[in-house]
Amino acid sequence: MKQKKMGGWSVFVNGCVWAILLLALFGDSLASAPEFDPYKVLGVSRHASQAEIKKVYKRLAREWHPDKNKSPGAEDMFIKITKSYEILSNEERRANYDRFGQMDENQNFARAPQGFRHFQDSFYFDESFFHFPRTSRDFTESKHLLHFNQYMNEVLPDSFKRPYLIKITSEWCFTCIHIEPVWKDTVLELEPLGIGIGVVDIGYERQLANHLGAHRTPSILGLINGKVTFFHYSVAREHLRQFVESLLPQKLVEKVTDNSYLEFLNSWREENKPRVIMFDVASNIPLLYKLTAFAYKDYVRFGYVDMGLTETSQVVQSFNINTYAPTMLLFKENTEKPADVIQARGMKKQIIDEFVSNNRFLLVPRLVNQKLFDELCPVKQFHRRRKYCVLLVTGEGEQFVSVNEAFFDFASSNTKEVLRFAYVYQRKQQPLCDTLLKKDDTTPPQVIVLERRSAAGRVLYRTVTGGWNGSDDDKHRLHELLELLQRDPSYLTNDAMLPELNNEFASMFLIQWINTAYDYLAQFYFDLLYSNWREMMPVLSLIFSALFILFGTVIIQAFSDSGEEKTSKQKTTDSPKTAESSPGPESTSSRPPKKNFVEVTELTDITYMSNLVRLKPGHINVVLILTDASKQVLLRKFAKEVYSFSGSQTLHYSFLNVDKHSQWMDSLMESAPDARPSDCLDEEEEEEDTTSNKSDYTGHVLALNGHKKYFCLFRPVFTGEEAESSRWSDEDASTAGPSKPSRSRSSSRQKATTLEIHHKLDRLGLWMERLMEGTLPRHYVPAWPGLDTITPQK
Repeated sequence: MKQKKMGGWSVFVNGCVWAILLLALFGDSLASAPEFDPYKVLGVSRHASQAEIKKVYKRLAREWHPDKNKSPGAEDMFIKITKSYEILSNEERRANYDRFGQMDENQNFARAPQGFRHFQDSFYFDESFFHFPRTSRDFTESKHLLHFNQYMNEVLPDSFKRPYLIKITSEWCFTCIHIEPVWKDTVLELEPLGIGIGVVDIGYERQLANHLGAHRTPSILGLINGKVTFFHYSVAREHLRQFVESLLPQKLVEKVTDNSYLEFLNSWREENKPRVIMFDVASNIPLLYKLTAFAYKDYVRFGYVDMGLTETSQVVQSFNINTYAPTMLLFKENTEKPADVIQARGMKKQIIDEFVSNNRFLLVPRLVNQKLFDELCPVKQFHRRRKYCVLLVTGEGEQFVSVNEAFFDFASSNTKEVLRFAYVYQRKQQPLCDTLLKKDDTTPPQVIVLERRSAAGRVLYRTVTGGWNGSDDDKHRLHELLELLQRDPSYLTNDAMLPELNNEFASMFLIQWINTAYDYLAQFYFDLLYSNWREMMPVLSLIFSALFILFGTVIIQAFSDSGEEKTSKQKTTDSPKTAESSPGPESTSSRPPKKNFVEVTELTDITYMSNLVRLKPGHINVVLILTDASKQVLLRKFAKEVYSFSGSQTLHYSFLNVDKHSQWMDSLMESAPDARPSDCLDEEEEEEDTTSNKSDYTGHVLALNGHKKYFCLFRPVFTGEEAESSRWSDEDASTAGPSKPSRSRSSSRQKATTLEIHHKLDRLGLWMERLMEGTLPRHYVPAWPGLDTITPQK
């Protein structure tokens, strides 16, 4: 009896155990996990737009941010809000959540079979039973999460001012757990120095991970100047610090000694930058100082003095530096006395940034590019924030040294916030100086006071009367003008649109190309050294394909050229042709024969009908307009420019002598008003009764389609001699009679040299390419003017 009771009790216990297991596994209705609903967390409907979701997220993030909300559950709620926005802000993740509901964040939703959805929804797995260390992000990592749009719009442009250290991770990356303590310590050390930190979840941001070239987790990479570099060493805090330091350019900070400090300080004029020298007792330059030099590399030049060396004792004594604390000296135009000084044992990034930012310009800097001009003389936004730019237009010779020093002395004694002093060299900024000086017809040195009114270049300005020689009278007149502007801003009466400034420090195109090629080759070698062959196969396949195509093209071209040379030699021995002969009709090849000459016929009364009016459909006659004086020069240039197109069977070449048919071009332009220049249309009413400004069509080229009755027009390249001759004839036309302009026009043609006439057709080759592409504007005419009725009877 006792055994039966014991057997029944064991059966009861086993049944309870199985019931508990079944309830734990399949009892979704009794023991279901708390479901995470991003719509409920944000408080939006399932049909909410992206704009509504973003608006609600910003409001909730401000409300529950742990720095502002000190309640115990604020941090957890903020993480839920961020997680909800990550799901709903991405259309793909949002659609997956709407279809499959609460699932693993790292799971591929699109591949989940529909037939097993009910089983998956009802299956509850208590991961704490097996003690799986699931990676739950804390707040410090959540604030570093990067999205694709944020990376492209914020992080990438900011990488030109500071480097970024980015970690690639995922939700179920067990290897990431081992590097997490090292990563946190590194972030706590490097972030206060100004290094940007980013975290990319490869499960959420697959597009950003592919853009960065990261295909595995965990990965760590650096970003600087828009360039991505992967970290390939063991994850240690010192290695990560050295990796970030290696990303910075090598010559950011120059080491200064007793022998080089004078040269370093005196080179401010060539580089147009203030000088900052840091004094410290350390053999290695501090990373904080290197990061500051990188952030302000476009404004300030940095140097470093190691006070522990004997080679630096003279420079330390000359500036009376305290060796017990790091010291920073900032020099401007005066190299003997620093313009600003800071000294502290523990220099913070905010202190150094404020120190350098407030002194990033010289007292009187030279305008060397548009960026400096925009920052030095900003556009006026409000009435109380007027900024007047006092600009000295000067030169580089010895005769301008005293003038420039006098302007610097005046600027040193007038350090008002509303005034900014600068100077330009006329030779290096010729367009700017011509715009500002042409109204008063003055020459340097001149002082101009201007105020910018728009970012497009509109300014109001006034030139100081009497020029600028640096005398006391000049300083007095300038001082009175500036005082008057404080009371009456309308004193600036001249208005102008300034052109964009030339970049005087821009490197040559060849040097830029070599540097870019070097960067690409270095990056390719680095990837080839550290990447596996599976990742390199697409790149290698692309390279070998390009080489194969290039090799094949060269071989085919070589064989085709040798065949053409043999054919041409055989034809030359059989029947040699002269330059005036036409190609024989016995050529049976489908490819147009390559001629050794260009056949150009004259457009006369006899050839006019056949070469234009009755031209075959699809054929175009390219006509050169010339005169008796320019015939030989223009024909040689014309043949050279169109020679590469002579193989086309639909192109014919002719020339029209305007000395024989002077009225034909005028009649053609009258029948197509859209082909005439805009300046001619504006002055047409004033000049219709005069003949002094009759158009000169020498060097024009027409592409005439006789069948469709349209033409394309090429206008010749403008030459300097023509500008002088045309300006001379315009001035004489006001005083001379009707016979004078024709005589001046003929004399201007005699003055034009052969070289200048030759340059009229410099861009004809590009125009012919556009003609073959069909991208030139077409001017239609109702009918072609007759050449025989217009030809003057001599």
